[in-house]
Amino acid sequence: MSAARENVSLPFKLYCLTVMTLVVATYTVALRYTRTVQTELYFSTTAVCITEVIKLFLSVGILAQESGSLSRLIASLKENVFGSPKELLKLSVPSLVYALQNNMAFVALSNLDAAVYQVTYQLKIPCTALCTVLMLKRSLSKLQWFSVFMLCGGVTLVQWEPAQATKVQVEQNPWLGFGAIAVAVLCSGFAGVYFEKVLKSSDISLWVRNIQMYLSGIAVTLFGVYVSDGAQVLEKGFFYGYTHYVWFVILLASVGGLYTSVVVKYTDNIMKGFSAAAAIVLSTVASVILFGLQLTTTFLVGATLVCISIYFYGFPRQDTTRIQPAETKSPKERLDSV
Repeated sequence: MSAARENVSLPFKLYCLTVMTLVVATYTVALRYTRTVQTELYFSTTAVCITEVIKLFLSVGILAQESGSLSRLIASLKENVFGSPKELLKLSVPSLVYALQNNMAFVALSNLDAAVYQVTYQLKIPCTALCTVLMLKRSLSKLQWFSVFMLCGGVTLVQWEPAQATKVQVEQNPWLGFGAIAVAVLCSGFAGVYFEKVLKSSDISLWVRNIQMYLSGIAVTLFGVYVSDGAQVLEKGFFYGYTHYVWFVILLASVGGLYTSVVVKYTDNIMKGFSAAAAIVLSTVASVILFGLQLTTTFLVGATLVCISIYFYGFPRQDTTRIQPAETKSPKERLDSV
């Protein structure tokens, strides 16, 4: 992976960074818009289900390109997907957790401003760090632990005196929104680390694993539609309330999830930290313009701390247990350097 990063030009890395930032920020703001402005509210459970279907087709397309021929694609699907029920069952765990996480995002953005959501959702970093320590037996550097506590402090400030949106007239429940984010970050941390552990346990392609997960995800999300909105969906239709904006949100969610793997492959943690911080800034600016968000001092200070902590957390770890030998110079070299 490091070799791949070295062979990629800086303009391409900046392109990846820019696209990732725009996708994350636009998705959050657009989802918030569809949940607070539209009069006929769509069923969020159906949107999550359609997202899984689109991700499945995109993953099959990428695997087809990776395989090189239709016969190899079919053979790979037969061997690793349809012929491996145990693997499908294994990937049903993150499918279930991710489905819950995605539904919680809709609940959160129905009750919280996009900027407040974007900042608070960064709690997924300490949650992921904790799951990494417990499940993958890794350790964090002192700077990473410091950044985790700084991030938690920043989020606390943001929630201490939440910024209010003056242009949003729908009824909202901030506590429900905060609770939904709490569930979402827990799901994000566990599912991400679990999926990483599954990926590294074998040499199976990332896109094969994605297909396995999305097949399970479709079944899980369809069950969620039936349980949560079954009667209303039968009465009003699966695509009730869908507009061009809703399809845009679904497209962003579908492409954004797959694009993350490209960003992880060709960029580093510091660039991803910049991307997350820039997404917070863009979401805040968009919320002020679109939703009349009134910024408070505690929000600004807290958001700044969160951005700084993300940057610190992405610093590469250095081995400080060994003393690097000092560079020795010959007497002639020392005289030449004077």
